[in-house]
Amino acid sequence: MIRTLAAALMSALAILCLLPWLIAWTAITGNPDFMYSMSMKFVRIGLRIAGIRFRVDGLENIPARACVFACNHASNADGPVVVLAIPRRVGILIKREVFRIPILGFGMRQAGFVPVDRRAREGSVNLDEVAKLLQSGVPLLIFAEGTRSPDGRLRSFKKGAALMAIHAGAPIVPIAIAGTPRIMPKGDWRVHPGEVTVRFCPPIDASQYTIEQRAELVERMQAAVAAALPPEQQPLPRAAADAQA
Repeated sequence: MIRTLAAALMSALAILCLLPWLIAWTAITGNPDFMYSMSMKFVRIGLRIAGIRFRVDGLENIPARACVFACNHASNADGPVVVLAIPRRVGILIKREVFRIPILGFGMRQAGFVPVDRRAREGSVNLDEVAKLLQSGVPLLIFAEGTRSPDGRLRSFKKGAALMAIHAGAPIVPIAIAGTPRIMPKGDWRVHPGEVTVRFCPPIDASQYTIEQRAELVERMQAAVAAALPPEQQPLPRAAADAQA
């Protein structure tokens, strides 16, 4: 509990005391790279305080051009870990409500984060805004299930990530995040020290799919992530899943 409170306090101080200066610097220079790199330093410090370690596999699978990263979502610890694992500045698809937080919301806009309305069936997002971000060379990170899994197991992917990648003609890199359900399960605000593995799967060329074929692309993305997860985070067999429903 002490680790959790210390990490939360450090994050709050960084947002209140440092972020306004970084926002101002970004507004003057027109370049969010410094703000992003400094923010990542504080995220890394926060993880160390919380006792979270991570290792990364498959960095060679990240293409040189901008891409869409599509990963599973089992814990609140996923976001900080995966953004540190990606070795470049990345835009993130985040629920629209977070952008209403003073200071933080403005900084996220500057960094190229994209709001999404999760109340919509497949999530409402501006496809042209996503395409513009990717064309500028900044990749996009999406939690493809749309929300956190209640039990840590992979759930069905929404079609949004596939739709965005097809629209922009960008490759998709599936990402499997393993270990975070033990560190911060859904419904538990405490952080339990431990190790996380972030595995980048081989890229999928979304330009080879049409909008009508997006369901096929979604299945391929989900299969790649499922195969890279440990057994306790893989989807249940269909019969068992139906029995739980």
